[in-house]
Amino acid sequence: MSSGGLELPPGDSGHEGGPADAPGGVPGAVAAGAVSLAGGPEGTGATDTALRAGAELDWGAEAWSEVRTRAQRAGRAYIWLNLIEQRLRSVVGAVLRPIYEPVHGEDDWVVAAAGPAGQEWVQRAVAVREVSRRKGYLLDTADDNVLSFLTLPQLRELMVQHWPCFEPYFDDRREIELALDELEVTRNVVSRNRALSRAVLEQAERASARLLEVLGGGAGSPSADRLPIDAVEELVGDRYADVISVHPDRVRLQRQLPAEDLFGGARRLDAIGIGLNLLVQNFSGRRLVRLTEAGCRVRLLFLNPASSAVKRRERELGLRKGELSRSVEMNILHVRRVRAGLRDPSGFEIHVFDETPRFTAYLVEGESSGIAVVQTYLRRARGMEAPVLVLRGGGRGVPKDADHGLFTTYREEFESVWDDSRPVS
Repeated sequence: MSSGGLELPPGDSGHEGGPADAPGGVPGAVAAGAVSLAGGPEGTGATDTALRAGAELDWGAEAWSEVRTRAQRAGRAYIWLNLIEQRLRSVVGAVLRPIYEPVHGEDDWVVAAAGPAGQEWVQRAVAVREVSRRKGYLLDTADDNVLSFLTLPQLRELMVQHWPCFEPYFDDRREIELALDELEVTRNVVSRNRALSRAVLEQAERASARLLEVLGGGAGSPSADRLPIDAVEELVGDRYADVISVHPDRVRLQRQLPAEDLFGGARRLDAIGIGLNLLVQNFSGRRLVRLTEAGCRVRLLFLNPASSAVKRRERELGLRKGELSRSVEMNILHVRRVRAGLRDPSGFEIHVFDETPRFTAYLVEGESSGIAVVQTYLRRARGMEAPVLVLRGGGRGVPKDADHGLFTTYREEFESVWDDSRPVS
């Protein structure tokens, strides 16, 4: 008899009080008020229940995919949060250390700056620092200070408490506080390993970029570029030359990088391919005229629709005779009309080449940086279905050496084919 007045379930039939001794003499019956261990439907045993419970421990492909997605999003968010925390720690130290350290010393100036309002959390940071010292967790002497053990909310509290000290360096306190409020939502989710939605991740990245700009963590506004360099690219970009993203087909590319974002604001646009559908069919002629009139130099290089290479490509794709050549001709006529509507058509050049097409590339250069979209031609797949590489060109803020990137390789290939091509009248 348990303390709650309930009987434990009987043992097996070979022991005293087994099912054979149950009230009513019914084998397997459970006395009234007894607790049953067989949590399944009537007629199932403990073994079946255990098997069902064990099956729930397995993860299928969808579960693993969901977990990987969560980990990837949390990793991106963590990198941004880490950058913000280190930048804010540097700012707080640069502003408050000269005020408090001469009076309170190197170890106690943070405690003094926290004051009575922050006594609890600063003492907790001091205790964590001491534990880290004893256990050998401090691998870098640069982190052997109380400031390195303050979290993002605590650094924010120091900044708010001493805002008159920071005001000469930063214009808008409200903007900083709002950005930190947005980041606190993400920080709470990441620190507890909960699901992070794409919307919250994108919001955190925007807030981080804005906050780094306000705190003087970078030159210019990261959001001003069409495809901003994010924290993940800064850390791992050198492993992949200047490839910043890969898409299985052009449809998924255009979801992430619409034609307006790719071509809008370009100062130089060079394109090579069979029909250049990404430009011709997704960027209006009127928009292309405005882009050229604004000073963009355009060079378009089509495969000659009358060449034997077009006929071979039609056979590869299983198209009717002349179908691909007519499509290329229509695209060339379209860009010729665009050129005819320009006040100065000298900055808009159209050429054709007769060689076997090996790839299509759109090399776009803006005021500060460049970007390229490159696809190789597959034997049985149209351009819309081929994998896509997005490359970062040289410019401000690019951490990689342009001489070792793919952007330069495709730029040189374009120039080589352009030199051997013929202009379209």
